[in-house]
Amino acid sequence: WRQQEGVRRVKRAWVIPPISVSENHKRIPHLLVQQIKSDKQETGGVIYSIKGPGVDEEPLGIFSIDKFSGKVFLNAMLDREENDRYRLKAFALDLGGTTLEDPTDLEIIVMDQNDNRPLFRQDVFTGHVVEGAEPGTCVMTADATDADDPDTDNAVLRFSILEQGGTSMFSINATTGEICTAQPGLDRETVGVYNLTVQAADMSGDGLTTTATAVIYLEDINDNPPEFTKEEFSMEVEEQVVGVDVGRVFVHDKDLVGSPNWLAKFTILEGDPEGSFSIRTDPYTNDGVLSVAKPLDHEVRDRFELTVSVRNEKPLEPTVPTSPRALATVRVRVRDVNEAPTFRDNPRRVTLLEGTPPGTLVTTYTASDPDTHQLQTLSYSLLYDPGDWLQLDPHLGTIRTKRELLHPTNFLQGGWYIALLLARDDAEPPLSATGTLSIEILEVNDHPPLLPPPLRGVCGRPGKGGSLLLGATDEDRPPHGAPFHYQLSPQQPQLARNWSITRFNVTHAVLAVQVELPPGPYSLPLLLQDSGTPPQEQQQMLNISVCHCGREGTCQDGVLAAATAGAGITLGALMIILGSTILFL
Repeated sequence: WRQQEGVRRVKRAWVIPPISVSENHKRIPHLLVQQIKSDKQETGGVIYSIKGPGVDEEPLGIFSIDKFSGKVFLNAMLDREENDRYRLKAFALDLGGTTLEDPTDLEIIVMDQNDNRPLFRQDVFTGHVVEGAEPGTCVMTADATDADDPDTDNAVLRFSILEQGGTSMFSINATTGEICTAQPGLDRETVGVYNLTVQAADMSGDGLTTTATAVIYLEDINDNPPEFTKEEFSMEVEEQVVGVDVGRVFVHDKDLVGSPNWLAKFTILEGDPEGSFSIRTDPYTNDGVLSVAKPLDHEVRDRFELTVSVRNEKPLEPTVPTSPRALATVRVRVRDVNEAPTFRDNPRRVTLLEGTPPGTLVTTYTASDPDTHQLQTLSYSLLYDPGDWLQLDPHLGTIRTKRELLHPTNFLQGGWYIALLLARDDAEPPLSATGTLSIEILEVNDHPPLLPPPLRGVCGRPGKGGSLLLGATDEDRPPHGAPFHYQLSPQQPQLARNWSITRFNVTHAVLAVQVELPPGPYSLPLLLQDSGTPPQEQQQMLNISVCHCGREGTCQDGVLAAATAGAGITLGALMIILGSTILFL
């Protein structure tokens, strides 16, 4: 048998076909190969051996060979799911240990048995679907696996539903495990949760089985309108309170508690045109809480009949009709309570002239009692009268002057005298109110201007040093004071030959020497008038001393007038006063 160059002859006896053996074989040891045979066996003795995984590699000792006969044995049970085949090498040696043949392949294939149950990927599957979903709406997939050979029926799975609570609302795809709705009529308010027992079986449904639980939650939709528990509610509240809760109206809603489909929203439709009430929702109980938004007056209105509606925060499904019990009547009775008196014009403002004599009527300042349905009597007292100027009739509220009102005084604030009155009813317990009486004390022109006495003399020569600045004061306030008018007495016209008087500002005038006068005391009658209405004027005697003039217009001898002489200042002082007046303005 010729051999082509470069091509090695393959010996048929030494080529071993693959050997198949079933997993889980229990008869151990088990003969796998009757004999592997080398072509060299005819010429002499041969020693056989095998090597590879399952022999001298992990896992060790599964396979062995009779070194003289070439029989191959299985020494342990096989598991296809761990190893589905073993690839070994077979060797042939002579008795001296020399290799007779090149190693040949020995492949052992492990045949599958249906020894593995299907396994769901989880024990409990969870899904959600809205209530009222159409049939065919898929919820979830309950998937499973099988460790057996996927190319055999041992791993072909079929799914089914064993139990779903006596109903057939769901179905499962037998090959994929997808769970879908099977019938209409899913209602969360009837059944909120479905617990399905799902089975997976191999061998196309005829083999090993396993089960899992599929929990399906129905999601709520707003298919139930809120309804009042009764048609009428009655409650009562005291008058003159704001922000207090009057009472509650109760509703029932079958939808999911706490969801927008359940949460109620209340509206006052009729019976409250002034907006005296408001209504809010208690988010924990879903009750409507009616409260007072504006003060109520029992004397004005003692009863209210409100029409209240209710709906959900989320709109109803279009197919759901509204409920006739979405309206209710709420009757509120306003309880009468004792209310404090009130002064209508507070503060009360009046005017009086200063110097008003005692016993003069100031005003009658009374309060009113809102409790027109109760017979009550008001009494009055002075709460604050800092100058003790007033007297009050405790029954009529008539106020008169107690003493002469003087001006100025420390009790006035910007020309106003402030007193406080207390009005008290005779209820149990009594309530009171405070009224403010503001009296403006009007200034009266009852004081003429006064000229203080001068402190120096005047030079008896016209010009520098021959003038004196005069300044008057008035106890009256504007407009009854300045500007002042200065005039030499008209009854002595000869004074104008020696003296002149001119206005300097609203309060001062300048007296000047017209001709050279001999030194000595002089008495000048002056007429002073203020700007009040009517004006006050008074003739005053100005006593001054005329002295010898020095070079600078000052008195040489420094002699001043006697204590009765009138005041004057130098021209330098005059300029200082003028500058101060300008700065003040």
